[in-house]
Amino acid sequence: MRGLIYKDISIFFKSIDKKLILTAAAAIVLLIFNAGIYAGLFASVMFAMTVGMQNIMSFASDEKVSWKKYQLTMPVRSFAVVASKYVSVLYTIAVSVLGSIAFNSLSSLIFHNFDLLIWLFSITAAVIIPLLWTGICLPLTYWFGFRSAQTMGLLAVIPIFYFVKYFEDGPGISAMLNSAYSYMIVAAIAAVIIFGISLVVSTIGYSKKNL
Repeated sequence: MRGLIYKDISIFFKSIDKKLILTAAAAIVLLIFNAGIYAGLFASVMFAMTVGMQNIMSFASDEKVSWKKYQLTMPVRSFAVVASKYVSVLYTIAVSVLGSIAFNSLSSLIFHNFDLLIWLFSITAAVIIPLLWTGICLPLTYWFGFRSAQTMGLLAVIPIFYFVKYFEDGPGISAMLNSAYSYMIVAAIAAVIIFGISLVVSTIGYSKKNL
């Protein structure tokens, strides 16, 4: 399965959408200048969303070339094909975490503020968001096609945008940080459960998928 994982990770980096990166970069710059000491947190959320979307877009390349036809000619099980994508997501989370560290470092330098709790919250978001994005969108890809997953991914941006806006404009962020540890634990457990269930659902969908 290592070859499949390498393939998926390579596609992730080779198929990076420049428009998506530019859009995310512009949004992150605006956040840094408008969100104050929480800029690193909001930028981490935006970057993690970008990593999640990029994963789904790179997985769509298999769908576009009908890769399952090639898989049937090789001694590779359907589970290995799907599991390799989920494992590759775990690798790309490192990119999301590194981005979070970079954004929080920049925010700390600009605003002369280092808050360990904000850093922990940011890194947790950098891990959880790609997991949730994959956990929701990849089963949709295998059961209903890439367009359905793409639509769901775009719809998912809306509540996250209002989530960020609420905490940027109101007292919500400070209130949440007061009980951050419990939020992080619950969110992490939920993300892992959804990710695991998603793997099973995706494997079933891929096995039933027509050529």
